[in-house]
Amino acid sequence: MEILFDNMPNPFVYFVPIFALLILGEAYISYREDKELYNFRDSIASTWVGLGAALFNTLTKAYQIGLFFVFYKLFEPLRVTYLGYENMGWAWWAWVLCLVGDDFNFYWHHRFCHTVRIFWAAHIVHHSSEKFNLGTAFRNGWTIFLYKPFYWIWLPILGFNPVMIALCMSFNSIYQFFLHSTLVPKIPVFGQIFNTPWVHQVHHACNVEYLDRNHGGILIIWDRMFGTYMDKDKYLETKFGVLHPPVKHDPITLNFHEFSDIWKDVKQSSTWHERLMYVFGPPGWSPDGSRKTSKQLQAELQAQYVAQLQQAEVNAPRQNTPQLIAE
Repeated sequence: MEILFDNMPNPFVYFVPIFALLILGEAYISYREDKELYNFRDSIASTWVGLGAALFNTLTKAYQIGLFFVFYKLFEPLRVTYLGYENMGWAWWAWVLCLVGDDFNFYWHHRFCHTVRIFWAAHIVHHSSEKFNLGTAFRNGWTIFLYKPFYWIWLPILGFNPVMIALCMSFNSIYQFFLHSTLVPKIPVFGQIFNTPWVHQVHHACNVEYLDRNHGGILIIWDRMFGTYMDKDKYLETKFGVLHPPVKHDPITLNFHEFSDIWKDVKQSSTWHERLMYVFGPPGWSPDGSRKTSKQLQAELQAQYVAQLQQAEVNAPRQNTPQLIAE
């Protein structure tokens, strides 16, 4: 039986009181143990950005679900003809497949948000906080809802009901709220398959070693499969935020400063290749190398490590070893 869009439940709403209590609890622990997990200006910025994101998500929800329904119905005759079924239905296994497909989708959507500058411009607001706490989970970009659904189109094409897809996306968002905390220790067995706050700290860090790592939503296996996984080094001090933070922390600046920077770069470019790279190339790309991408920064850091090791070997005192005298 089809679930009507008008009657579609929003599970996120039921979790809001839980989210609020957990944030208050984390803030209290921070205050009691002097951990400085929160500060007033950052929390206000996260609150306003989060409220704006909730509004934009609500305003674009009909567009997102409608887009899914278009492809769901458009490909229905092709599914019947070539695949032998009308839709995936509502069985438990369909929910499992949809959840896994949604999480796979999220991984690639999230990875491209870090490797394509125009998408990074929409996503950077989520990483702009220098504090990593549960409130950061609500610090989402306002423009991301305009293009995000296009990554999910293959799911309605295969016959997953658009309402099921939307609910799975909500479940994924709910799970990710709990990832934004430094108070949760490493979880050895669970963390081999599922994303945890321990490794999500790596994703939010601006340490060069940690850039563009751990993009998964619920599952961390995608990062392990596609070479973007990195465990948190307990000996490396984690620094949160972005390499080039915005000069202001009002919600408008936080959401649109990178778009403004892209426009400035495009205007001063002399070739179409440069213009396209400034928009669709990796963040940090520049034609003259005056700015660096994350891969370039990591390559430079790796070269420094190798040079230091080589120098240490040269400077290390040679140990006296006994000579073997032939009889």
